Amino acid sequence: MALPFREVLMMGIIRTLAMMIDVLKKVKSRARERTAMPRITKQDKARNRQNILEAASRMFRSQGIDAVGIAELMKEAGLTHGGFYNHFASKNDLAVEVCSASYAISLGVLAQAIEDGPGQAGSPLERVVADYLSAAHRDAPDGGCPSVSLATDAGRHSEAVQSAYAAGVEGYLTGFTSELLREAEDKGHEPDPAEARHRAIRLLSEMVGALMLARAVHHVEPELSDEILRTGRSHALD
Repeated sequence: MALPFREVLMMGIIRTLAMMIDVLKKVKSRARERTAMPRITKQDKARNRQNILEAASRMFRSQGIDAVGIAELMKEAGLTHGGFYNHFASKNDLAVEVCSASYAISLGVLAQAIEDGPGQAGSPLERVVADYLSAAHRDAPDGGCPSVSLATDAGRHSEAVQSAYAAGVEGYLTGFTSELLREAEDKGHEPDPAEARHRAIRLLSEMVGALMLARAVHHVEPELSDEILRTGRSHALD
């Protein structure tokens, strides 16, 4: 028995709609394939993360953590704003890593100087002081030791940032104390750990303070800035 014309028509319309929906799905699928971003390799992701860290290290130290926005930071790193949270949960977490990574570099320089031992340029600590209180270090506020460039920020930010900063300071004090004890032994003196620790604290404080002052006045009083560095180099190890 033949179906009524209306039912035949409806079945035809339904089949046509089903075919159209299938075609649209295929078109959309191909469009997504054409526009989909290529998958990022582990190497690419690690490199992007490192770019963010390096950009943040420069910008945080030269401008201050609060003055740097995520959009500005990611632009400096050559990445898009939204990609930040693929690598860090927050700017505070990034600040902790920047502080730790910056100190790792600075303490590596100190460790190498101590390992090299005395040389024509003086004892390890004499070389460290000379490099620290140099015009080159003063004129590179986006690099160098974070004890100076992140001092104010550390005091204003989270305990995690302060802990990273404190760990770096302790690293310097430990290295200085160890070298001062070694120097005392080489001179035939009885090593005094407590006295060496006190001298290490005084040495780091004088170095950081002198560099901060030298940077603060450099643009308006360059001669005073040079005098501060020169005096610091001459008397830091008295």
